[in-house]
Amino acid sequence: MDLSKLKGHVPDKVIEQIPGIQEKFGINTGLRLAHFLAQAGHESGGFRIVNENLNYSAKGLQGIFKKYFPSEAVALDYAKKPQKIANRVYSGRMGNGNEASGDGYKFRGRGYIQLTGRDNYTAFGKSIGVAIEENPDLVSTQYALSSAAWFWSKNNLNKIADTGATDAAVTMITKRVNGGTIGLADRIKHFKEFYSLLT
Repeated sequence: MDLSKLKGHVPDKVIEQIPGIQEKFGINTGLRLAHFLAQAGHESGGFRIVNENLNYSAKGLQGIFKKYFPSEAVALDYAKKPQKIANRVYSGRMGNGNEASGDGYKFRGRGYIQLTGRDNYTAFGKSIGVAIEENPDLVSTQYALSSAAWFWSKNNLNKIADTGATDAAVTMITKRVNGGTIGLADRIKHFKEFYSLLT
């Protein structure tokens, strides 16, 4: 597989890390890599965003996180306060402590496929032999691609990728990555682009 064909389509710093993740996480065919890069690229705004943006207005909170912000009064109290929002939305799940623990913000989404929650940070850290839980910012500064590859592997996405170069395969993977089909057309477009370059 000629990774040099990705130049100009994927940042050089990402291309340099691909051989390592291919070996460790089995993203080792053109088909698998095209699916992986399409998802990671979409989730990170073209490999640019490595930290979750939680700077929501009250209206945004009630639209996206209605369950956690059932009234306008509650939403207004949290609006435009990313740390406070994360601590509420991610408290008491994914291994995080309660809202006051600060775990929600500490283990907010980072990396190219937004690794989220203490449990995921701990498990990812173990997989690479680094105490990520003690320094979560490493996910955005050093391990943005490998954390995405770990998520990919944990969710058995190579198996779905192996089903083929179809819109149906991209849709199935998108549902695993996103929980829905947000941005599906963009993911399909990028998959086709990467697939043509890698195969």
